Amino acid sequence: MKKKRNWFINIFLFLLLLVGLALIFNNQIKYFLMQYNGERYAVAKMERSELNENNQKEASFDFDAVQPASTEAVLQAQLSNKKLPIVGGIAIPSVEINLPIFKGLANEVLLYGAGTLSPDQQMGEGNYALASHRADRPGLLFTPLESVTEGDVIYLTDLTNIYTYKTTLKVRVQPTEVKYLDVLPGKKQVTLVTCGEIEGVTRIIVQGDLAATTPVNKATDSMRKAFEMEQRTY
Repeated sequence: MKKKRNWFINIFLFLLLLVGLALIFNNQIKYFLMQYNGERYAVAKMERSELNENNQKEASFDFDAVQPASTEAVLQAQLSNKKLPIVGGIAIPSVEINLPIFKGLANEVLLYGAGTLSPDQQMGEGNYALASHRADRPGLLFTPLESVTEGDVIYLTDLTNIYTYKTTLKVRVQPTEVKYLDVLPGKKQVTLVTCGEIEGVTRIIVQGDLAATTPVNKATDSMRKAFEMEQRTY
């Protein structure tokens, strides 16, 4: 009986240790999984045909349903092992952003990269809008948008072309200010959206105008470096 009681005590202490470690390393585990999955879905590792196929898939675009990037949300996304619909990549060399672009705004996609805000938007046309989370860890997701300045280059790619935009605007607005998502006649823009602070009281908006469209097989060294692409055709 004494031996059995000691066994139960040891199991209890072991479980207590695991819970304690999980609480201590809560954020580290969350951020490791977010970064790991973002790199796993890096556009440079994908094929053009896969991106084209994903563009035809159904997706959720309900921005109001997006949940905070909690440890529970990250673990749930990891355990679901769902294959996410990557449709491209975004890179901003000046602030070291290099993220996959996923179709839609499902909670999982915003934990690992950027999500598209509209089902019919196209790179290099109209107003290509993307959203992602802000984190309290520098360099993660769209957190570096805080440091973007006018004139900074924003690259988008669908592995057919690389679209070069020049930053023209960065503002902090209320969540109700959605005019920046409008498609303006004669304009070809990119609009990036993230929270102004962890609590999500405001939004940071970064916009750029299309400056050039370059076939992937004619990409410059700076373009390839921004996406960490190898010298290969897609």
